[in-house]
Amino acid sequence: MAPSGRLRSPAVADLFGQGDFDVRLDWGPVGATTAGADVSVVVDVLSFSTSVTVAVERGMRVFPFRWTGEQAARFAAMNDAVLAVGRLEATRSGSVPAPSLSPAGLLACEPIPRLVLPSPNGSTIAEALRATGSTIAVGCLRNASAVAEWLVPALGTRRSVAVIAAGERWSEDGSLRPALEDHLGAGAILSRLVALGYGDRFSPEAWAAVDLFDAGVDHLSDRIHNCVGGRELTSKGFGADVDIAADLDVSCLVPVLVDGAFDVTA
Repeated sequence: MAPSGRLRSPAVADLFGQGDFDVRLDWGPVGATTAGADVSVVVDVLSFSTSVTVAVERGMRVFPFRWTGEQAARFAAMNDAVLAVGRLEATRSGSVPAPSLSPAGLLACEPIPRLVLPSPNGSTIAEALRATGSTIAVGCLRNASAVAEWLVPALGTRRSVAVIAAGERWSEDGSLRPALEDHLGAGAILSRLVALGYGDRFSPEAWAAVDLFDAGVDHLSDRIHNCVGGRELTSKGFGADVDIAADLDVSCLVPVLVDGAFDVTA
């Protein structure tokens, strides 16, 4: 049975932020800011987080931006950076592989020293967290254990930690759609933290993500490929992105947001 954490009556202000626990799990931009943690990890497995991790692995510095189009182009020019294109645009017949919000594309393209990566989910969450003063990192299945180990010094000094599952958006009304791949990615990070001895500081929400991951770890690739997000990408010809996103613990790098861009930790 999982430890129950520190059981005491939370203040009303902390009720939704899980403030009675040092390790928290929440969803989307509102959940990220409500969690109110000193250190936050953004998890968007099939898109933003895996793309940023792959880019940083290849020596790129990644500037997140929540908008696309002309606003993103101006932002890229201001930062002397290359603007990533859309997944479909990057695969047009006869085109040279271009950097995009595609992990496979980022593995195939020429490395870009400074890259702007527009993302309505991951970048929006990162921007919301910047306003809170939280230290922001990116986590996914590829670097789950590395992220957990990176969090240990913060927990050792009693700083609070939140793992934020990005989720997706329903096209009908723009509301948050919880995504299995992000719940599993968050669970992978948190499961490693349990193995490192920090489970007694988890909120019930964080423990639930651990339980989900641990119960399905032997079928992880199958679940990533066959969840709604995995099937959607495969149907559009991006099965290679799902393959790359489903690789567990193949990277030891943790991208951290410093001066507006994600870069490798020392």
